[in-house]
Amino acid sequence: MNVFSHPEFDDHEHLSFFSDPETGLRAIVAIHNTNRGPALGGCRMFPYATDEEALRDVLRLSRGMTYKSALANLDLGGGKSVIIGNPHEHKTEALMETMGRCLEQLGGHYIAAEDSGTSVPDLQVMGRHTGHVAGVQSRPGFDGETSNGDPSPVTAYGAFVGIQAAVKHQLGSDSLEGLTVAVQGVGNVGFRLARHLRDAGARLWVHDIHQANMDRAVDELGATAVDGDEILYLPVDVLAPCAMGAVLNDQSIDGLHARIVAGAANNQLARPEHDAMLHERGVLYAPDFVINAGGIIDVFHERKGSEPAEVRRHVESIGETLTEIFARSARDGLPTGTIANQLAEERFRNTVR
Repeated sequence: MNVFSHPEFDDHEHLSFFSDPETGLRAIVAIHNTNRGPALGGCRMFPYATDEEALRDVLRLSRGMTYKSALANLDLGGGKSVIIGNPHEHKTEALMETMGRCLEQLGGHYIAAEDSGTSVPDLQVMGRHTGHVAGVQSRPGFDGETSNGDPSPVTAYGAFVGIQAAVKHQLGSDSLEGLTVAVQGVGNVGFRLARHLRDAGARLWVHDIHQANMDRAVDELGATAVDGDEILYLPVDVLAPCAMGAVLNDQSIDGLHARIVAGAANNQLARPEHDAMLHERGVLYAPDFVINAGGIIDVFHERKGSEPAEVRRHVESIGETLTEIFARSARDGLPTGTIANQLAEERFRNTVR
C-alpha cells in the first residue's frame, strides 16, 4: 500500500493505523492540516472491500474537512477516521471503547464526530476513554429545540441560508416567495431544508428512495412527489441535492433546467471538471463543502460552549461566504468550486497557530 505516492495524498501531516485483534478493530486516522487548529472530522464505519479503498476514503475526506473548516472560518483543521467493518454486524461496545483509547493516543490533534455508520451513542462510548470526541452533548439549539448532537437541523438551516444567497446572486431576488425547488432526498436534512423553503413561500417537488419520506413531505409540506429519474431535470429555479453524492455528472448536467444547484449532499460533483461544466452552462453551483458546513459549525460551538445566538450568527455567515465566492467567480470568470478551493487555501495555508 503506497502512501506518499498515493493520488489522494496531499501533504497530509499524519496518518495512523490502529489494530486490535481482541475486538476486531481495524482503523485509519488521517490528519490533513492543523494550521488553523486541531483536526476535526467524522468517524466513519464501513465494510470497505479493500484496505486501499479505506485509505483512499480517509485521505480524501480528511482533506475535504480542512477546506470545509477553513471556508466556515473555524479554528479547526481537517481530519477523518475510518473503521473497517460492517456497522450492523461488527460494531460492539468493546470495539468503540478501543477506538476511544486509540484516539486518546493522538493527544487531541484529531477530534472525532459522528459519520456514516456511527452515532452519537457510539461517540459517547468512545468518550469514556478520550475527551477528543464532539457532537455528543445535549444543549439548547438556536431553533428553540434541544440539540442532542444530531447535525441535521443546523446543516439544513445553513443550506437554506445558502440558497437565499444563491437566489439573490443569480435571480436578483431577496425573497423566496414563489421560488420553485426540486429537493432530491427528504431525509433528516432534506426534509428540514424543504420545510424552511416552504415556510419562505417556495413551491416544492421532492423525491426520496424511501416512500415514507416522500409521503411525509407531501402530507406535511404540500410538496409534489416525482420519480427519481425526473427530479434532477425539472424546470425549476433551484435543484437541491440532499441525498447521494456524484449526482452532477456528464449526463445529468446536460439535462439540467435549474438555474441554481444548491443542496446539502456531500460530494455532489462526480468529477472535479463538472464544476466547469456547470459554469459553462450558466448554472450557479453552491459548492457543497461550503453550503453544508452547518453541522461542523455546530460541533465547533458545542466544544466552545457558545450561546445559541452565536451559533446562529456563524451559520448565517455561510451566506456571506457564498456571496463572496459568487462575486469572485463572476469577476474572474472561473467556476465557483475553483474559487471556493482558492479561498479555502488562502485561509488555511497562510495561517499557522
